[in-house]
Amino acid sequence: MAVTLRDVAEATGVSMSTVSRVISDSPRISKETKMKVREAMDELGYHPNFIARSLVNQSTNVVGIVFPSSGNSAFQNPFFTEVLRAISEGAHEHKYGIQLTTGKNETEILNDVINMVQGRRVDGILMLYSRIDDPIMAYLLAQKFPFVVIGQPSIASSKITWIDNDNVAAAKEATQTFLNHGHKQVAFIGAKDSFTMTIARISGYKEALQEAGIPIRQEYIIQNEIQSKDENHVIKKLMASILPPTAILVEDDFLAVKVLQALHEQGLTVPQNVALMGFNNTILSELSSPSLSSVDIHIFDLGLEAVKQLVAQIVNNDEPIKRIVIPHKIVIHGSC
Repeated sequence: MAVTLRDVAEATGVSMSTVSRVISDSPRISKETKMKVREAMDELGYHPNFIARSLVNQSTNVVGIVFPSSGNSAFQNPFFTEVLRAISEGAHEHKYGIQLTTGKNETEILNDVINMVQGRRVDGILMLYSRIDDPIMAYLLAQKFPFVVIGQPSIASSKITWIDNDNVAAAKEATQTFLNHGHKQVAFIGAKDSFTMTIARISGYKEALQEAGIPIRQEYIIQNEIQSKDENHVIKKLMASILPPTAILVEDDFLAVKVLQALHEQGLTVPQNVALMGFNNTILSELSSPSLSSVDIHIFDLGLEAVKQLVAQIVNNDEPIKRIVIPHKIVIHGSC
């Protein structure tokens, strides 16, 4: 016969309501009582029925995770696997489960989110990106549904809790690192120009050049093309410039490894011919040859802080809006 809430209460000498509050981690219950009740639950083999509890409390104890693209393509990038690892750890700590969007394009992902919200499948939403004129963000704002964004929103940022790095400062410092090593021709390669992260990092890149009195060459700024075209073609075109770059800042380690391979295909050696730096300081930066210099944005901290803030919103409707900036660090390896 299954162990019940009453069995746990009788074994510990507390009321059933106290056991229930321990399960929901109520701050009204002392640490000693929580420990005693949880030890009894383990010994008796009691497992709370969270589905039944959710019907009573109108809560699912699940948070939704929104990717910028399909899970299959997102998981190729170590950024998302690392941030999801942090979110999973944080959710577990707060006794929440997670549900991922599975759509293959923006329309399907939006429909996933609508189903999560309207179907009351989740208590809150974590967006792992910030995009210009994003319909999901607009929808969640209109629904007044708890959500947190990793990335500075392009709209209503004063009404949204977000966690991000100072991407302008990070890209500026990375570009200055190249300049301090004597490079005057520095290129920037980014992903989609609809992401606020890309816009901010290009801004920081330009600021560094302008302060150094170096003209900004538009042919040195590449966006979107690595995603939609063969990277070898893109790098060949870039390096065929009248004054080819001697250093390249890439906004993501995943892209940087592709650029590294394309440079090798062109017969160019890193860092002897071209210095290279990415962002995120993922495992790819250590495994590439040469090892990739990178801007460490502390991905794990981004994810952990995001889930912490989302849970705070879920349990407290009056939780103030917050803007949290996670520090970055330049990590120099063999590519520059």
